[in-house]
Amino acid sequence: MKIKILLILTCISLGAKACDICGCGVGSYYIGILPAYNKRFLGVRYQYKTLQTHLGPLGQVTPITANETYQSAEIWGGWNIGNKFRILAFLPYNFNRRESQAEIGSKNGLGDIALMGYYNLFNKAGTVGNKLLVQSLWLGAGVKAPTGKYEPAERLAIQESPNNFQLGTASTDFSFNAAYDIRYNDLGLNANANYKVNTENEYQYRYGNKLTANTLLYYKFRIAQAFTIAPNAGMLYETAQQDIENNKYEIATSGGHSLSAVIGAEFAMKGLSFGANYQNVRAQNLAGNRALAGNRLLVHLSLPF
Repeated sequence: MKIKILLILTCISLGAKACDICGCGVGSYYIGILPAYNKRFLGVRYQYKTLQTHLGPLGQVTPITANETYQSAEIWGGWNIGNKFRILAFLPYNFNRRESQAEIGSKNGLGDIALMGYYNLFNKAGTVGNKLLVQSLWLGAGVKAPTGKYEPAERLAIQESPNNFQLGTASTDFSFNAAYDIRYNDLGLNANANYKVNTENEYQYRYGNKLTANTLLYYKFRIAQAFTIAPNAGMLYETAQQDIENNKYEIATSGGHSLSAVIGAEFAMKGLSFGANYQNVRAQNLAGNRALAGNRLLVHLSLPF
């Protein structure tokens, strides 16, 4: 049964659907491997992403093509309540920049705050031969508040480009999450899936529902019983449905999917965790080929307590 659960989650991670143009602009729900902690942790995450928009009908660069950069400095934290419940919270501050031949623009400010709750379906440890086998499955749900600024004029000004250059969505959205981890001695597999259900905002615009899923294979090296390094590698698949305007019109320059290869490492010692990964986009079809996502970087520093 447990092997079947593992296979199902692995398939979801490699071939399911997610993200608003690969997580740029109005948020990303990539989690990956959580920092090591028993009770609570508090930390910061930095994400760097690029996106090329306003491409021609065949994806070609034109005089009005824009190069967009999305950076996010995010306070995040986790709290285990007993053995069965976990809460994760995200407070992002976004730095958006767009450059084209016609203009250079930027937007900096608070993004949309998100809160996720998880329930531990099972958390078991045993032995296979003389090796330790540990596995856990968490299921949960979350809510995203419309705390980031949304500018409706942005959508009207760039009809042939994704409505992605925003600090927030102006909508209250909901997510459903699953996180599975299995470790055989020091070799482990981590899988996460997040499906986000968006609602229509006050400007009659609804971003398409998204699902983000990833699998990461990792190995823990323990040094002098005081320091652990866990290099990891895997895949991240994202897709999004098309956005809807006025409750009926699908936006052609929205939605799509991408597949990225992920490589990174997690470091842990008493009182400190650090991690980083690089996401290399291997295949994509975004906004009807009117947008092109670049590679991404994520770095985090966390303090368990």
